[in-house]
Amino acid sequence: LADAFKSCCMFLYLSFLLPNATELLSPAGGRATGLLWGVGVPRSRRKRYLSPRDMNVILDFHNQVRAQVSPPAANMEYMVWDERLARAAEAWAARCLWDHGPPQLMKYVGQNLSIHSGRYRSVMDMLKSWHQEKQHYSFPQPHECNPRCPSKCSGSVCSHYTQMVWASSSPQGCALGTCTNVRVWGSTWGHAVLLVCNYAIKGNWLGEAPYKVGQPCSACPPTYGGGCSNNMCFSGLKSNHVSWF
Repeated sequence: LADAFKSCCMFLYLSFLLPNATELLSPAGGRATGLLWGVGVPRSRRKRYLSPRDMNVILDFHNQVRAQVSPPAANMEYMVWDERLARAAEAWAARCLWDHGPPQLMKYVGQNLSIHSGRYRSVMDMLKSWHQEKQHYSFPQPHECNPRCPSKCSGSVCSHYTQMVWASSSPQGCALGTCTNVRVWGSTWGHAVLLVCNYAIKGNWLGEAPYKVGQPCSACPPTYGGGCSNNMCFSGLKSNHVSWF
């Protein structure tokens, strides 16, 4: 079972919300044998070692996924980096808890988590594990949303993917935490790496589809002023190229 992917759902009983989910990328009890994020990085930056390149990778991949959704989205918003969300993710990742949080923030912010222990995995590996849930997700047809849309997931969880493509979840901020030990559902994982991504506004609302189906950019919020780029509502602000804060 080494390096096998496992998908599990972290149920948060929040009113009218689908639970956000978490992703495990190694067997319980695994130990790191390869390179780890944070090795050779100054201790002051070890809690969140997310390079500008990694930030770009995260944003570019999310926007690629959002631009290519099927059926096409009429109101998909271009995702941008938000340093406030990233700092909140950094603070949570530093706690090395396998849980969503902090609770007060979860009322307003969506969150995807991924953790691995064992051989080195890149940020892209962790992102792709979320995107792979697409194969289990069926977008609800208009006639099914009467008046509320059903949740159509044939796998154990699809809420990583649906959060990635939630149209109004435009600002995003992520962080990595390197953890000596993390308790993961009754087991202790040594030398684990935890990825926390925060999204605003929060997605995965019960009874709602991730986006409106239609001609790309045909239903963008008025604040975009008609701007459209690569099938997404676009305000002119591109934060893919970010600097270290």
